[in-house]
Amino acid sequence: MMLTPDRFAHLGELLREAALTFKSEVALITYRRGQEYARYTYLDFKHRAEALAGWLKGAGIGPGDRVAVMLTNQPGWLEVAYAVFARGGVLVPLDYKLDAETQTALLTHSGARVLFTEYGLFRRLGECPCAAVVREWPEAEAVTDGTTRWEDAAATAGCTRLEARSRKDTATIVYSSGTSGRPKGCMLSHGAYLSQYGSLSALYPITTGDRYFSILPTNHAIDFMVGFIGPFGGGATVVHELTLRPDTVRATLAAAGITHMSVVPLLLEAFERRIDESVAALPHWKQKAFRALERTFAALPPRPESMALRARVFSQVHAAFGGKVKMLIAGGAWVDPRRATRFTHLGIPVVIGYGLTEACTVVTVNDLKPFRGDSVGIPLPGLQVEVRSDAGGDTGEVWVKGPSLMQGYLDDPELTAETLVDGWLRTGDIGCFDAAGHLQLLGRQKNMIVTAGGKNIYPEDVESSLELPGIEELAVFSSAYLWPQTRLGSESLVAVIRPSVDADVAALTDALKARARTLPEHKRIGAVVAVMDAFPRTASMKLKREVLAETLRTTQSPDAAISLAA
Repeated sequence: MMLTPDRFAHLGELLREAALTFKSEVALITYRRGQEYARYTYLDFKHRAEALAGWLKGAGIGPGDRVAVMLTNQPGWLEVAYAVFARGGVLVPLDYKLDAETQTALLTHSGARVLFTEYGLFRRLGECPCAAVVREWPEAEAVTDGTTRWEDAAATAGCTRLEARSRKDTATIVYSSGTSGRPKGCMLSHGAYLSQYGSLSALYPITTGDRYFSILPTNHAIDFMVGFIGPFGGGATVVHELTLRPDTVRATLAAAGITHMSVVPLLLEAFERRIDESVAALPHWKQKAFRALERTFAALPPRPESMALRARVFSQVHAAFGGKVKMLIAGGAWVDPRRATRFTHLGIPVVIGYGLTEACTVVTVNDLKPFRGDSVGIPLPGLQVEVRSDAGGDTGEVWVKGPSLMQGYLDDPELTAETLVDGWLRTGDIGCFDAAGHLQLLGRQKNMIVTAGGKNIYPEDVESSLELPGIEELAVFSSAYLWPQTRLGSESLVAVIRPSVDADVAALTDALKARARTLPEHKRIGAVVAVMDAFPRTASMKLKREVLAETLRTTQSPDAAISLAA
C-alpha cells in the first residue's frame, strides 16, 4: 500500500498520514557497528517529531520560517524534517561534511533561524549565526547562549497541530553541490516533492516489509526522496548505520535484511571488488563454474521476471548483501554500464537514473523492462525532456519542464533567469535520445574539451572506457586546462589516476596506453599523472573537477606527466 499524493497539500500532511496509517509498523532501525542500537514504530516517530515541533512553536517558528538541519544520517534528521513541515517552516538541509567556513556561509545565506546539529559539528562551526539545538552536548559543559540541548527540546510538550501550507509554498532550500563561491540554494516546493513522490512510487514502490538502507547523506536529494519520503509513504522501514566503514556496512546489510539501497558509482565499484575477491578465494573449479554461469545468464535478457531465478543461482553473491536485496538505485555521478549490467545479470537489478537538485531529484529513470545499462532511462511521468542544440543535430543540452522543477535560486534572480527559461530548466548536461526514447548522457558543458580538430570530448565518456584493475580513481582533463601555459598545438588528454597502494604505476601506464589504442583517435589520452591522495568529492561522491585541477596546477608541473607517445 502506498499513500497517494493527490490527497495532500504539503509534506507535513503526507508524513502525519503515514504515521497514523502505519502506526504499529517499524519506521526506523538504527545500527551501530552492525548491531541493532534502536528502533521506533511510526507512532514513536510521530511523538518524537511532535516534541521537536512543540519546541519550535515555543521558539516562535511558524509558516515560512527557515530551519537548518546538519546531522549525520540518523532518526533525528527525519524527526527534524517532520517537525519543521508540521510548523509550516522551510527545511534547509546542510552537508555535514563541508568545511566550517562554507557551512557558516550557507547558514547565513539561507536566513535560517534555528540549526539542529551535533556537538562535534557545532563546535567546529565556531560562531553559529543562529540559535541551535545540539545533540550530545556534554553534561559537564555549560550550554552557551542561544543554544538548547537536544534532550531538552525533545522533552517539550508535543505540538500535534499542522500549520496550513499549499503545494506552491516552499518546502526546502537545498544547496546544490559545489557550493563554494556563489551559493546556489534551490527552492523546492511541497508540490514538487509530492509530484516526484507520486511518479517514483508508481514505478518503484517501497512498502511495508521492505527495508531501505540510508547510506547516502540525507541532505542529498536522492536520499531525502528515495530514503525518506518514498519509504514513509509506503510504510517501509528506514535503516541507519552510525558507523559507515566498509566492514560495518557489510555487517548491517547482512543483519538488517536490506531490500533497497541507493548507491553512488564508487560504492557499486567497491561491491563489485568484494564479489571478485570472494570468487578469487574459491577453489579453481568453483571459479570456473561461477564464470560459466555468469556467461550463461549474461546471454539471457535481464527482465524483471528472471530476477528470482538469478538470485537463486547466485545465492552466494546475494548472501553478501544480506540475501534480500531487491534493487540498487544508482545515480549521483557517471554509472559504468558494464558494472550495472553485471549486477543485474547476477539478479541484483540496478536502477540507473539521472537527475539534479534543481529538478527535485529524478528526471529520467530506467524502468527495467528490460534493463539497459547504456542509458539513464526514459523521462519520469509528468516531465518533458528535450535535447536542444544551437547547431542542429541530435546532440545538445538537456532541457526539462514539469511540476518538480525548483522555484528558483534563493536571492539570486540573475542566476535563476539563466537557468529557468520560459518554464524550462537548462541542466547544463549534454545528451541525446536513442531510437527507443532513452536518454544518453555524454557529459557536462563546462567539462567539455574541444580538440584542435574541432571534436567535442566529454571527460566522463573517456573515463568510463579507461577503468582498469589497480586504479582506484581516474579523471580525464585537457592538458591546456590543467596547465594553461601548455604550448598551443601540443594540447592532449591527460589521465589523472590514483593507483592502488600495491599497484605498479609503470605497468598501469602501459595498460592505459594499450586501452587508449582501442578508442577513437580524438579520445586517446596522451599522458598520465599519478597522485596518491584521494580525489576531492561532494557529499554524493561527485568529482570536484575544478578543485582537483587546481590542486594539480599547484602541486604538479607538466613535466610530471608520463607521456604515452609511441
